[in-house]
Amino acid sequence: MAGLLSDKVIVITGVGPGLGTTLARRCAQEGADLVLAARSASRLDAVADSVASLGRRALAVPTDITVDSDVKALAERALSAYGKVDGLVSNAFMYPSMQPFAGTTFTHIRDSLELTVLGALRTIQAFTPALAESHGSIVNLSSMVIRHSDPLYGPYKLAKSALLAMSQSLASELGERGIRVNSVAPGYIWGQVLKDYFRQQAEDSGVSLDTVYAAAAGSSDLKRLVTEDDVASAILFLISDLASGVTGQTLDVNCGEYKA
Repeated sequence: MAGLLSDKVIVITGVGPGLGTTLARRCAQEGADLVLAARSASRLDAVADSVASLGRRALAVPTDITVDSDVKALAERALSAYGKVDGLVSNAFMYPSMQPFAGTTFTHIRDSLELTVLGALRTIQAFTPALAESHGSIVNLSSMVIRHSDPLYGPYKLAKSALLAMSQSLASELGERGIRVNSVAPGYIWGQVLKDYFRQQAEDSGVSLDTVYAAAAGSSDLKRLVTEDDVASAILFLISDLASGVTGQTLDVNCGEYKA
């Protein structure tokens, strides 16, 4: 049976052990061939092997999206391997400082903007000609931090808000070339990284992991946290032809914790 992304070529940056890996699997299950980019070659190879086991092709390209030459090589290798690109998902992630602005160094803030915003822009520019030819789609990963002003997330909100503003402007700029640009803004994603973080919180506070989870999920309408598959499903929709009339939008995936 044909999948949602049948015979499309999707580039995913920031392929880590969490959402990036889940998204690669889901894209392959929907019929896509993949270009996988991240700094860690060994991790990319493992994800590429899992994609191959689903009967799809995956090109693993170790890439630092803050380096011009790396991004240029990524685009060249993708087009050499497949001859086209239909979608680009910018998923590169940098751990927040978890400190207010007064406790966050300017080095951290600059690094965050360089990776989150300029890294995404660098990658988008490299793939714009191919995406224009295919009338393709771009999805940038934002965050629910754009919906609140918790002081601990100020520096992170700065980067993600800049990414969102850039995405909206790019939707206007690239629309006439047939390229759609959208964003997905997840809440807490219940995966291994968050589990480890919550487990540390539980130990520090002398409570159970379930107690920390319940506190985090309690303000959401669904009383749970989103999963990697929840977020991947939103990305799949926006990258697919089902969303052919959707651009310049932000799809919140937070189980109803915040209302846009």
